[in-house]
Amino acid sequence: MSPQRTPPAGGGDAAPACGIWEAVRRRALPELAAATGFTPHADGGLSFPFLGEPRRVDPTAGRLLRPRGAAWEPAADPLLELVLRQYLCRARRPLPENGPPVGVRDLREGHFFRGPHALDFGPLLARYGADPEGFAATARRLAAEPVALADRAFRFRPLPRVPITLLLWTADEEFPARMTALFARTIEEVLPADAIWALVSRTVRALLDGRP
Repeated sequence: MSPQRTPPAGGGDAAPACGIWEAVRRRALPELAAATGFTPHADGGLSFPFLGEPRRVDPTAGRLLRPRGAAWEPAADPLLELVLRQYLCRARRPLPENGPPVGVRDLREGHFFRGPHALDFGPLLARYGADPEGFAATARRLAAEPVALADRAFRFRPLPRVPITLLLWTADEEFPARMTALFARTIEEVLPADAIWALVSRTVRALLDGRP
């Protein structure tokens, strides 16, 4: 899951319709805000916290914005834009987060995450596999919440109501360091497999960069 890779195609029978801004523009902002957890912005569009840092989406112009001082500037963030087009199009209700979390193998489209589309945590393990405290410090900078799982685990919120929990096991005498991801089962209501892949990939990049 290299940060430089292009999002893989596929995942979801509604992907073509929801993969364009026009599908998002058909929905009223109050409806979108209620379903997604985003907040209507005074300057237009919707705002939301991305890993603890403000972002603003303007469906009318079809663009994502990030803060620059007191102003906003376009954000060149293709992975996040791909996810937003799907989330804003598909979200129809406030998603509950209760219930046991699931891994990719438990998802209906779990077969998508095999072979070249497998979630690759190699770069994170190279950085943090022997440094769990470094992983914890970076996770906290990204507004993640600690979870009592594995050797270290944190729940990240790249989108409201779409948590991603990353679990880190450090290396021992028998096993190398490893990492896995858990999701709320409701993630499949709002994101097809390729968008889930993109959202995890973008979260990995933030952990490697140390900032959203």
